[in-house]
Amino acid sequence: MLEFNAEITRILNNAYQGADLTRRRQASFDALNPSPGDTIIDIGCGNGLLTAELARAVGPTGKIIGVDPSEAMLKAGIDRCSDYENVAFSKGFANSLPIADGTAEKAISVQVFEYIEDVGGAIDEALRCLRPGGRMVISDLHFGSLIWYSDRPERMSKMVSSWDQHFVSGTLPERLPGILKAKGQHVEVLLHVTLSDHELRPDGIAIMMMHLMRQYAIANQHVEEQEAQSWFAEQQTLSDEGRFFFSITQFIVVARKSA
Repeated sequence: MLEFNAEITRILNNAYQGADLTRRRQASFDALNPSPGDTIIDIGCGNGLLTAELARAVGPTGKIIGVDPSEAMLKAGIDRCSDYENVAFSKGFANSLPIADGTAEKAISVQVFEYIEDVGGAIDEALRCLRPGGRMVISDLHFGSLIWYSDRPERMSKMVSSWDQHFVSGTLPERLPGILKAKGQHVEVLLHVTLSDHELRPDGIAIMMMHLMRQYAIANQHVEEQEAQSWFAEQQTLSDEGRFFFSITQFIVVARKSA
């Protein structure tokens, strides 16, 4: 399990508002295409950054329903969206949404489905809550697309292998279109956003992942603490020397509920 202490929470908040994660959030937002008056479900709403952006887009005649299993994240979302009367939050899971049938025109999930055991069941739940013709956007990283330079590739491989154990599937995007089509749904488009850099930016996705991966690998005894610390330090040194390279791709699947 990941432990979100005060320092990790600060790093996450910094990254969530940084250029990398803003780009992937904006791409997911654009794919959903929120319109004035829409009712939208934000599945796994987290700290409410996307929820607030959607609330502004749908206006006072629309409604955003944020759902998350974490009370800490819900509190952060409620605080962030306190000025929006068109936002409601509920505690719940993607496989058991506390929402009535046919409630919404649209649903979105960013960086959630890769953590779900029963992806098909979660898709069915989202479809249940959508009206016929409703749009669903599922946006996740494909960790098979990860390119991360190191002078010690064997150590990098150990760190990445450790991180692979913290989610259910790191390659979910390649299966999502097929899952949706098998359920009789129309996949409108597959989009992607590649996040890459030659510098280790303080608000970037790479530094966020470095902190989380180091913590996770040590806590689960996948690598020795000294080795994880050395891996972390190496990436900082590579950046200082102008030899840093990182790239990973977010895939966005846009589907429409069949009539």
